[in-house]
Amino acid sequence: MSLTKPTPLQDLQFYSTASYPCSYLTNKQARSLVATPAHLITPSLYTGLVHKGFRRSGTFTYRPYCDQCQACIPIRCHAPQHEPNRTQRKVWKQHQHLQTNILPLQWNPEHYELYHRYQKARHAGAGMDEDNQTQYAQFLLHSHIDSRLLEFRDSTGVLKIVSIIDILEDGLSAVYTFFDTDPKASYGVYAILWQLDYCRQHELPWLYLGYWIAESRKMAYKIGYRPYQLLRNGHWEWPA
Repeated sequence: MSLTKPTPLQDLQFYSTASYPCSYLTNKQARSLVATPAHLITPSLYTGLVHKGFRRSGTFTYRPYCDQCQACIPIRCHAPQHEPNRTQRKVWKQHQHLQTNILPLQWNPEHYELYHRYQKARHAGAGMDEDNQTQYAQFLLHSHIDSRLLEFRDSTGVLKIVSIIDILEDGLSAVYTFFDTDPKASYGVYAILWQLDYCRQHELPWLYLGYWIAESRKMAYKIGYRPYQLLRNGHWEWPA
């Protein structure tokens, strides 16, 4: 009987994309470093890539590789030591009644409708508000690794939040969250707090939150989840 050997990191190939307009910083050009082939990136190998600052979008595994810019800094929160601030405690209490279902990645027209409303309200004109069903599925429902879909509903069954997460060997990676944009609610904050709580319950030390960009209002909020580490020069470090 032959055993399939795991693919080591050095067996992957990496290529850089052409420049494209940065999604976060005005008048900046971005590039990405992409790991291939996608079908060889196992859950274990993906954990190693996340440790090096990579992320996933569909089956596309990448990290920033920009010319003369290092604004995107990988960030992870240490779940066992996380102490919510006053606002986070309030949000947790406010939304703890939500019922959570952990599901495999799957198409659901109700999810797509919420996604479309969220993009129209939060990111109108950025392109994603025009995503059709195929683009939505390619972005969020395609994965070669261990991914889950979280849905949060109120007591009447109304869908409020959907989160996509990847399960790593040492934590969770928060892929994407979209939600009802009720101004009286803080559903995005609650989704992160729920994931931190999940990590604690399952003895997973880290929640990977993607990239922190100090100059970007959309991304700067991530340092509000403490304590956290930043990946600088290939090493995860506590902030000074």
